[in-house]
Amino acid sequence: MNTDEEIAFIIEVGKKIQAKRKQLKLSQETLSFDADIPRNQIGRIERGEINTSLITLFKISKALNIDIIDLFK
Repeated sequence: MNTDEEIAFIIEVGKKIQAKRKQLKLSQETLSFDADIPRNQIGRIERGEINTSLITLFKISKALNIDIIDLFK
């Protein structure tokens, strides 16, 4: 079970992904294609519903053309 602090962190990372995706005017579908991740998983990550893997975050950051570390700042 995740602590409140951990849940807040997961939600914040999802919000950063969503904000960057929207800044780039990408749909969830386009991001999912570029990152080779199912579209519904992108949505769940952005809403903070799942604690995703580092590999998935790496794929997303590459598709968004950002350093993975930017998701944790």
